[in-house]
Amino acid sequence: MVDDQKELQTLSEEYQKIHGSLQSAIDARQKLDAQQQENRGVQKEFAGLAEDANIYKLVGPILLKQDRGEAVLAVDGRLEFIDKEMYRWSPGDEPSETFLILE
Repeated sequence: MVDDQKELQTLSEEYQKIHGSLQSAIDARQKLDAQQQENRGVQKEFAGLAEDANIYKLVGPILLKQDRGEAVLAVDGRLEFIDKEMYRWSPGDEPSETFLILE
């Protein structure tokens, strides 16, 4: 009887760890999804701008003029990074399964 209670307690603790890990993965994925949508929106805005349009970047309380090519490269780079991170946190993919199993 005591052994059964200890085993149940151990299983319960393992479940809580796995549940916490899963919740962390879900939170990370949701954050990445929001960032991806925001950056894709910026990409669409860039596509609709005239070639000679001014682009500004908000740095603290200041707007700094930014080169169009530099701005486009920055957004494309962020999207590439976000896509890689989303793959890493995707359910059913090997990296995510490994993360959950190891926890």
